[in-house]
Amino acid sequence: MESHIAEITQHTGGVIGSAWLMIAFPLLGALILLTLGRFTNRWGHLLGVAMSLASFVVAVLAFFELIGFGEEQRRKAVELYDFIPGMVKMGLLIDPLSISFALLITGVGSLIHIYSIGYMAHDEHRRRFFAYLNLFVAAMLLLVLADNYVGLFIGWEGVGLASYLLIGFWQFKPSAATAAKKAFVVNRVGDFGLLVGMFVIWTTFGTLTFKNLGEQITAGQTNGAMLAIGLLLLLGACGKSAQLPLQSWLLDAMEGPTPVSALIHAATMVTAGVYLVVRSGAFFFPEGSGAALAVTIVGAATLLAGAIIGCAKDDIKKGLAGSTMSQIGYMMLGAGLGPAGYAFAIGHLITHGFFKADMFLGAGSVMHGMNDEVDMRKYGALRKVMPITFVTFFIGYLAIIGFPLLSGYFTKDGIIETAVHHQPILGWLAVLGAGITGFYMSRMVFMTFFGQKRWAEDAHPHESPLVMTIPLMILSLGSLGLGAYLVLNGTLYRFLSPAVGGDPADAPHFDPFTTPGLATLALVAVGVGIAWMKYGRAEVPAVQPRGSFLTTFARRDLYGDALNESLFMRPGQWLTRLAVFFDNRGIDGLVNGLAAGIGGSSGRLRRIQTGFARTYALSILIGAALLTGALLLVGTI
Repeated sequence: MESHIAEITQHTGGVIGSAWLMIAFPLLGALILLTLGRFTNRWGHLLGVAMSLASFVVAVLAFFELIGFGEEQRRKAVELYDFIPGMVKMGLLIDPLSISFALLITGVGSLIHIYSIGYMAHDEHRRRFFAYLNLFVAAMLLLVLADNYVGLFIGWEGVGLASYLLIGFWQFKPSAATAAKKAFVVNRVGDFGLLVGMFVIWTTFGTLTFKNLGEQITAGQTNGAMLAIGLLLLLGACGKSAQLPLQSWLLDAMEGPTPVSALIHAATMVTAGVYLVVRSGAFFFPEGSGAALAVTIVGAATLLAGAIIGCAKDDIKKGLAGSTMSQIGYMMLGAGLGPAGYAFAIGHLITHGFFKADMFLGAGSVMHGMNDEVDMRKYGALRKVMPITFVTFFIGYLAIIGFPLLSGYFTKDGIIETAVHHQPILGWLAVLGAGITGFYMSRMVFMTFFGQKRWAEDAHPHESPLVMTIPLMILSLGSLGLGAYLVLNGTLYRFLSPAVGGDPADAPHFDPFTTPGLATLALVAVGVGIAWMKYGRAEVPAVQPRGSFLTTFARRDLYGDALNESLFMRPGQWLTRLAVFFDNRGIDGLVNGLAAGIGGSSGRLRRIQTGFARTYALSILIGAALLTGALLLVGTI
């Protein structure tokens, strides 16, 4: 949006002119699968995969067409129709930022679709599951491709709906139904922030289109409206990306099928908040604004909180969920550093999509071979019977802890280096978070794949079929070398510059031999060593040890649910009871009292009507006498 960002130009031809097909294919798949119902049971999963792959093909072709333009011509607008005539035109914005997300969503999403063929093979509602997956992909693509906040918001809400349906897919489980409702409610809080932020943008600038906003926002604006917009958009980002204080839904969302965890809570949905912050960068970086500082503080606090939670989880999926929360915190920290951190934040987002999806699907492969057991204390020595799952999971593990030369080493360390330079305190907290990451991820690997067998008697672990392991292999390849390609020589920085700002000539140089970089590696090594002493070499306890206060603190998700219950749920219950009391005793009491008064007085008046003529004649006589007396009295006065 700022002056140094390349101008958006109209584009109607080629693949970019047909970019709407990226959204149309999975949306059509969802429509067919939901409307035709049981008639598609035999081939519905294949249709879902085909539609996601078709969208990926369009994204790849659009990407190559886009890079065929010069760097300053890589922002193309595609108008579709008038959404609100005279006010909002619905269209798409194809630029380096949006196409990066589109490739991630459709590429990783298609691999997860393929994996789901095997994982959901015996589920009687598999067709409906693939319909929801297609719906999610379509909504997420609309979110990142829309050229205005209205389209972004429609995609934002569509993603919320799809995630609700997918988290609660096994609705026969009370825990899954509760988790889906919790995710829906918590995300509505963030959505309220985004919606009010849009209202303030419209009131201040009279437009919600990114191109028009870019023409109006100047680099020197520091008014209160800009700060308010930044903080409101941050609230929206916290909801979708499970950042403090709206993180409580993420771990419960693991009740959904494992492919859901990989698609929504590793590769795509939780990154929507990072996209929102980067796309709205002009609202966070006017000179003197505090909104960017708020983003970095939230990111640093969340990366530590998620890492601490991950240390105490015995459920393999919840351990990975804590890790996701932490890694998104790193991305938010990078996004809050402006153009200097954007490339590392988006780079980590992309590489994280590969290695975290790899590990989530690897966890699903372990569960598939262990009768859906999720407790790591009942695993052990699985590397011998599940070699492909082990190797692919181990590559993802090395990438996430920042092992030298793997993807996470370049992207996460880039964020840390930039943060130490711009926000030293937060940067060194990120270094500490990296050390904790080394511990809890090593703990997970050692408890699952090393040590002694701790399987139940009826467990017969085995390797998953190729339809599940091939996606693991492909994702692990991205975990190996993608980070180096994106970061070295400033490749991603220069590619994103036309969309997010920054001079391509200022591309940061990655230096592994800095003090923060070496300190990060040292702390990671310490974390791995401690995990090996406690879980790799020692016997894993069959029951959860009592632990210290910090352990209990982490097991209970830093008392996030208890805090929400105390601050919001209980006061809400009291307010509801007060409202019911006021309604029953106040409003209803007034109405009922008035009705009772009229009924009682009517009953008493009715007694006067005796039905005897002599009584009525006597009443007339007495009334006439009283009236005559009154007239005589008035006449004498």
